[in-house]
Amino acid sequence: MELKTKEVLKRLGDLEREIEYIKRDLLHVVEQSRSKTSLFGCVRGGEVTEEAVEEAKKELFRELEDM
Repeated sequence: MELKTKEVLKRLGDLEREIEYIKRDLLHVVEQSRSKTSLFGCVRGGEVTEEAVEEAKKELFRELEDM
């Protein structure tokens, strides 16, 4: 009976550790989603045209057939 108790206690310890890892990961995701990305200073010289924005969108968000 004592061996089974040790196994249960070990399993509980493993689960506690796993829950802490999940909590940490969730907090990290929440912190990242709160910060806004600034594009200030990313483009040198000139203005960003609507055409350039559309071209960048096409490059970033390809159609599923390309994958």
